[in-house]
Amino acid sequence: MADKLTQKNRMPEWITSPTSRALAALIVVFVLGLLFHAEGAFYKWGTHRDMLRAVSVYGILACGMTLVIITAGIDLSVGSVLALTAVLFALTTIHWQWPFWLAILFCLAVGGVCGGFSGYLIGRFRIQPFIATLAMMVFARGVAKWVSGGQKISTAVQQPDGTYQYVSVPDIFTLINAKIFGGNLTVVTVILLACILISWILLTRLRQGRYMLAIGGNEQAAVLSGVPVNPIKILAYGMAGLFSAVAGICQASQELQGDPEAGVAYELSAIAMVVIGGTSLQGGRGSLWLTLIGILTIGYLEKILSINAVGEDKRLMLTGVIIIAAVLLQKNK
Repeated sequence: MADKLTQKNRMPEWITSPTSRALAALIVVFVLGLLFHAEGAFYKWGTHRDMLRAVSVYGILACGMTLVIITAGIDLSVGSVLALTAVLFALTTIHWQWPFWLAILFCLAVGGVCGGFSGYLIGRFRIQPFIATLAMMVFARGVAKWVSGGQKISTAVQQPDGTYQYVSVPDIFTLINAKIFGGNLTVVTVILLACILISWILLTRLRQGRYMLAIGGNEQAAVLSGVPVNPIKILAYGMAGLFSAVAGICQASQELQGDPEAGVAYELSAIAMVVIGGTSLQGGRGSLWLTLIGILTIGYLEKILSINAVGEDKRLMLTGVIIIAAVLLQKNK
C-alpha cells in the first residue's frame, strides 16, 4: 500500500530529469533578461552575439571538464594550462615568427601533455584528482611566468639593445578574433561548437566514452569488466588539457597577447557550467548537451548582470550560490 502511494505521489520523470532541470534554469535566467533588459539592450542580437563570444573560452574549458567529471574526477589546472599555452602561442607566433599551424600544434601538444600527466598520476599512483591537478595548476602557472619572464607577451618585442620594437599582429590572431556571417557570429564561438561536437562524439560514439561513464559509475566494477582504467583516465585528463590549450589560443587571440596571469579562477566557471547542466559530480552521468545548456545559462546570467551594471564581486558570490544549489538538487534527486 505504501509503495503504491509512493508511486502515486512521485513526480513524473520528465520533470525530475537533469535535462528538465537544466532547461528550467536556462529559461528562468532568460526570462530575467527579458524583464531586466537594460533599456532594450537584451533584445538586440549584438548582446547575444557578444555573450556567446565572451562565454566561448569558458565553454571550451567546460568541454574537457565534462569528460573529467564524468569519470568522477576534477581538474583544477585548466586555467593555468590556458595561461601557459596562451603565453606559448603569443611567444611562438609574435616573437619567434613560427608558422601559425606549427604554433597551434605545439600548444595543443603542451596542453595534452599537461593534462595527460595529471591523468597518469591519478591512474597509476592513485593520487586524488584534487591533489594531482592542484599540483599541475601551480606548476603550469609557474612555467608560464618563467617562460614569459613574468610579463605579458605582446607585439612589443625587446631588441638586443634593450629597446622595444612593435610588430604587426599575426594574421591568425585576426582570424580567430573575427566576426563571420555578416558580423552575426564570431570564429571563437564556432570553435566552441566544434569542441562540443568532438567531445560529444568521443562520449557517445566511441568505446572510450562508454568506458569513461563506466569508470565514473563504479570504477571497481569497470576494472572487473576489463575496462583499461588508467589509459582512459589519461585520455580524459589529456582531453581536458587539450581543450585548455584551445582556450588558451583563443584567449591570446582575443587579447592580442599572452598573459601569464590569465585564466585565474576559470576552472570555477567551467565546473559551474558542467554542474548546472546536470552532470553529476559523483561521476557516471552527464552529457555534452547538458553542458551546453549550462554554458548558455552561465553566459546569459553573466551578460544580464553585466548590462545591468552589477559588480564582479556580486557575480562571483552568485556563481558560488548557484553551484551549491545545483549540487543540492542533484543530491536530493
